[in-house]
Amino acid sequence: MTGFDIRTVNLAALNSLTKYPSIPTYHQLDPRNGSLTDEVTVFTGTVHGTEKVDGTNSRVILLPDGSYLLGSREELLYARGDLIGNPALGIVANLRPFADTLTAPDGRIRVLYLELYGGRIGGQAKQYSARGATGWRLFDVAEFTEDDFADKLDWPPATISAWREDQGQWFLGEDELTATGLELVPRLFRIDGSALPSGIAEMNTFLGEHLPATLVALDDSGLGGPEGIVLRSGDRSVIAKARFQDYARTLKRRK
Repeated sequence: MTGFDIRTVNLAALNSLTKYPSIPTYHQLDPRNGSLTDEVTVFTGTVHGTEKVDGTNSRVILLPDGSYLLGSREELLYARGDLIGNPALGIVANLRPFADTLTAPDGRIRVLYLELYGGRIGGQAKQYSARGATGWRLFDVAEFTEDDFADKLDWPPATISAWREDQGQWFLGEDELTATGLELVPRLFRIDGSALPSGIAEMNTFLGEHLPATLVALDDSGLGGPEGIVLRSGDRSVIAKARFQDYARTLKRRK
């Protein structure tokens, strides 16, 4: 690698640069009580709907020298060749064989964001398997050039965090994601942004119509309840999530 040396790099900065940013809810949340408000995320043009899988956010960070790092949403857990890895959430055990098969594009750092689910991961694991099976699905990929990444490693922590949450990372668009050939979260629909419901009750109905049950059950023992839908523009410049529990809770309170 010419941009930086993984053996001496600031791992805290690398971790922050590659964390997955927060995704807003389609209807904004009221921070006072957790209910949804009537303000919606505005989409124009084609909107892609994908299943939001309820598991744990995981990262595979591919580096140009052939090395890689595995991480949860918050911390790095393993580097290729380590004798010992952090066993948190089963990320290393489940994703290391997959990561061993991957390489970064020439001269670039590629970060794969996957949802690891099932097993004992989260309170809704039995929706996918009551027998303890686990699986993963890719939901996003970010890329950096070596030089750009190396420059940002010198930024102060607060600057990196603000840049990340202000959509500073560059993500693959819908067509580029499909071209990776990796197993993606299920694609549900493509519609024009003007067709998305603006009301709370209407959006709750919309969710049930487009995702009545999960499409990623790991075996026939899963209970089948879905978490929700992620809405995104083709180039991922606009993205939002709509979760069944948020709409159910809000409608119950409004009654």
